[in-house]
Amino acid sequence: MPVSLQQKVSTSSCLKFPPDWEDDERMSFLFSAFKENREVDTTDWDGKMNFWTPLIVESCRRRGSVCVSLQELNESFRRKGAVPLGLGTVVQTMIRSGKVQKESDFAANVDSGWLSWGVGLLLVRPLKWTLSALLGSGRVPLEESFVVIELVKEKASALLAAYRNSPLAGRSLLSFQEIRSLSSDICPDETTLCLALLQLQREKHVTVSLHEGDKLVKFIQPGQGRVSPVSEVELGIYQLQRSEKLLEERVEALGQEAEKCKEQAKALMKEGKKTQALRYLKGRKRVERKADRLYTQLETVKGILDRIASSQTDRLVMQAYQAGVAALRISLKGVTVERAENLVDQIQELCDTQDEVNQTLAGGALDSTDADSEELEEELKTLLEENAPDKSLTLPEVPSQPIAVKETGVLDDAFFQSLPSVPNTSITDEELDRELGRLRLMHHKATL
Repeated sequence: MPVSLQQKVSTSSCLKFPPDWEDDERMSFLFSAFKENREVDTTDWDGKMNFWTPLIVESCRRRGSVCVSLQELNESFRRKGAVPLGLGTVVQTMIRSGKVQKESDFAANVDSGWLSWGVGLLLVRPLKWTLSALLGSGRVPLEESFVVIELVKEKASALLAAYRNSPLAGRSLLSFQEIRSLSSDICPDETTLCLALLQLQREKHVTVSLHEGDKLVKFIQPGQGRVSPVSEVELGIYQLQRSEKLLEERVEALGQEAEKCKEQAKALMKEGKKTQALRYLKGRKRVERKADRLYTQLETVKGILDRIASSQTDRLVMQAYQAGVAALRISLKGVTVERAENLVDQIQELCDTQDEVNQTLAGGALDSTDADSEELEEELKTLLEENAPDKSLTLPEVPSQPIAVKETGVLDDAFFQSLPSVPNTSITDEELDRELGRLRLMHHKATL
């Protein structure tokens, strides 16, 4: 049901205005008309445009609508009895920048499916003015409806998300009534829903059609780049699903009717009205037989739908198998058993060569170590020989007779004269100490 202007204005009353709204001097400037063109005073022009453009978009978002007219804007932004004088210029600028579009222009590209819905009567209205008139001296009609592109895209995105997150996501084809129920929290009226669907159609996310008086919407499915046209198979599945729903409702209604007949028969029996009670029991049997027939039909429809679902699953599995075989064939292209054996032989040959190289390098290292050890042994032997005492030193013979001493215990002169002359060869201090020690030992033995 279309929303009245009064309802729209009352809804926009909850709009949170910017702080400047309470500044009378500032608002007096913003409520004044624009200059003849922007070049006259860019600061004046841009200041007003930057204030009103986001405020218009936000006012529409607050009331959940994607459309707005100049008349609605005047009433929404009325302040202390005055209306802004430059809103028409703001709307014209928003059209030129692509932020808004006339509702009739937005729906101008509808296909035959939309026209068969009667959307043309709802949206495609006679053009009251042209863009050339708009860019010239023409004025924006007060009642002309404009679509805010940013908001209609938001609604379209929210509608698609609601479908994908709902239990209906398993079905690609839905009736318009199902879409209407699905979008009740997103689109406040049917016009907003149609505009959101038009946007989804522009984005190739939905397609619409009319089948036997039913308005149908088909959504894009996961993995698809764009929605495909409605096929005969999809229409057949939709009819089966519709029949299933109708049969379920009818079977449930007949069950309630049969139960009602039973209760009435009980009441009549208590009153002693046996004939009337039998009549209700016969009616109950008749209703139950009818319910049984419908239930059998319902089971048949369910079986067909299950088979269709299974066939679709089998088709997907077969497609996966085919893709897997193709990928495996490409991966194994050029790979043969002979080539594999040849590669293994080459690898084994390279491993053997590497082992031989390692052994050769290890043997060379051992030989080098033995040579170094022998050289070190020779050097150590030389050092020991250098530190050994000089065997070429000539020492006097040891006396064979006891050495005579005076009574005082001191060696006499004859003893010293009997000693050999001091050798003129050089002797080290160490050798001298050893020799003196030996002489003292001999002297000590002689005195014993």
